[in-house]
Formats: sequence, C-alpha cells, structure tokens
Amino acid sequence: MQEAVHEELLFEYDGPVAVLTLNRPERRNALNRTLEKALHEALLRVRDDPDIRAVVLTGAGPDFCSGADLSSFQEIPSPAFVRRHLLQVYGPIVELMTSIEKPIIGAINGTAAGAGCSLALACDLRIMADDASLMLAFSNIGLVPDMGATFLLVRLVGYARAFEMAAEGQRIPAGRCLSWGLANRVVPADRLQEEARRWARELAARPTLALGLTKTALHHALTATLREAIAYEALLQQQCIQSHDHREGIQAFLEKRPPVFTGN
Repeated sequence: MQEAVHEELLFEYDGPVAVLTLNRPERRNALNRTLEKALHEALLRVRDDPDIRAVVLTGAGPDFCSGADLSSFQEIPSPAFVRRHLLQVYGPIVELMTSIEKPIIGAINGTAAGAGCSLALACDLRIMADDASLMLAFSNIGLVPDMGATFLLVRLVGYARAFEMAAEGQRIPAGRCLSWGLANRVVPADRLQEEARRWARELAARPTLALGLTKTALHHALTATLREAIAYEALLQQQCIQSHDHREGIQAFLEKRPPVFTGN
C-alpha cells in the first residue's frame, strides 16, 4: 500500500516493511527543505509504528540522491545559516536513522553524492545496483563532508580510504564499494528494488527487538571501552531475555522447528 507523506517522499507498506522513496527524480532526488522535512517525519513514523519491522530507503528514477539542491537557494547562504541547517535539519535525520531500533537498508540506485552519500552511509545495510556509485563530492565545491559522513565513513573503511574518498571527490563504483565494505551486496540494476525488499522482509521476520538492540549496542561500542561494551551488552541482554521472541526461539530450538518471531 503506497501513500505520500508528501509528493516528494513516497511511503509504502510492503507487509512489515516500510519503503521510503525520495521522489524528486527531475532533480536527481536532491534534498530541499520540503523533502528533508518529509523524510524526518517519515522516520519518526517508522520509529513509532510497531507494525514496521524493517525499512528500505531508495530513490525514484535513475539516481538515489545527488545531495543538497543548490538551485533552491536564491543566493549563497550565509555561514550562520549553513551551520544552523546542518545542526537542526541534517543532524536530526542522521541521528534518527542510526538510533531507530529497526534495520534500515539503503537500496542505492545510480549515484549517491554529497549529502546523498551521507544518507546512504547512515543506513545499517547497503545493497547497490551494479551501475551505482557513492561520491563524497564536497571537496569539488570547496566544502568538507557533512551530515555525519566523517563519523560514519572513517568507521566503515578506516582513515586512509575515508580521506582518499573525501579528498578526491571521485565516484566509487559499486564493485569497489563492495570490496571496501561500503556495500553489503551488489546486484543487477534491474533487480535492485526486488532484492532490497526481499532482504528487508527476511530481516522483518527476525526478532525485531533483538535486532534493534544489537544496532544500539554496535553504535554504543563505536566509542566505548571493552568493559563499557560488555556492561552495555549485559544491560540489553537483560531486556531480550524477557521477550516473547527469545522464548519462542528457545522453544523452537527444543522442538526442532523454525521459530515464528513477532517482533516483541
């Protein structure tokens, strides 16, 4: 069932999967204020809807997202405006994506450039079309990466590759993204949406609480000591042990049958 949060962002229920589609193909899905607001609202909806157990984020048309829509500005924005926009608009979107306790799959079609690349990096998993690419294009216009890209990228690929990608501002094709660890899977372009949804449905059938808390634990571990990580794991395990899905998993194991997880 498809509906529009706003005409520039499509929101579709595919069973327990929410499919969010950036819908400005005439502008290569470049981010403007309307699309940014719609995306933030859609992510809040995903977070708060217990029937949604996995998410696919993709772009309409040939590209995932070309970054910020520079043509939407009548004049060069002031430094104060840029800083405020990054903190008050871009920041909350990425923080939501990384904190929502449900898996988010980025289905990357065509080019994900600039802030569009940052959006792709903020997804938990990335499946790319074989003709797709990631591009940190910021240095090409004299800027540094934003929307959390520096935090996310250096943790995915290490400093040297992160700096190479940011400094050169070149397209990184899907095959290299896969070898660098920027993509989890690469599939033929004409199968991208089908494969992304299939993967999301598989994840949605898993124990959602455990997956969500695993996501939380991994993000916590990025800046924790080993002792802190172990303590946090123990705290989250305490929540999982009380869940229906844990009991179902144990019972299914004992009965030698596939578990039927409900997400609770």
